Amino acid sequence: MRARAGVRPRAAVPTRGAARAGAPGRAVDEALLVLLAAVSVHLLRPPTARRPGPAAVDRRAARAGARGAAEDALAVDLVTVVDLLAVAVRAGASVPGALGAVGAALGGATGRDLTRAGTALLLGEPWAAAWEHAPALGAVLDGLEAAWRTGAPAGPALRAAAAELRRTRERAAREAAGRLGVRLVVPLGLCFLPAFVLVGLVPVLASLGRGLL
Repeated sequence: MRARAGVRPRAAVPTRGAARAGAPGRAVDEALLVLLAAVSVHLLRPPTARRPGPAAVDRRAARAGARGAAEDALAVDLVTVVDLLAVAVRAGASVPGALGAVGAALGGATGRDLTRAGTALLLGEPWAAAWEHAPALGAVLDGLEAAWRTGAPAGPALRAAAAELRRTRERAAREAAGRLGVRLVVPLGLCFLPAFVLVGLVPVLASLGRGLL
């Protein structure tokens, strides 16, 4: 066949059969990628939080109110209360006088409880009766009972109470830190899981599906 001068031969046009042969592979790959993406989104979607019913809301409100009342009674750190009482006793105040002075300085619910207990002791009420309105404070300051009854120095009892409170607080802080580490495992795993699925699993499954065809 003669070729005309200056005429460029036309490029070979792919046949319809070759185009049809490559189309199924590409279609399967695209369908597989879409399917894997949809499955990943469905599996990694966070569960829908259900709204609590009225009864659950009421119970939570009641528990929150009870906790709020208990925390308001001990709004001031107990270690601070014991340290202030130790300073007052070291300055020469009696047990009722120290309770009244620290209560007046602190104010609030804790200050009122201390002032009321000091007044009750001055009026001659028993130690347990003086702390009926604040049993948590009374349990912490039980070491002062011997000083109140016998006139023994109250400083050692207050220092022992403060040391015990500090140990309890440090132990609670360590336990809270340990629980926080356990609770962070699931959120961190959920953060890394989508990237692992999309970057690690989807390409591998796509290549396997392409090799099987």
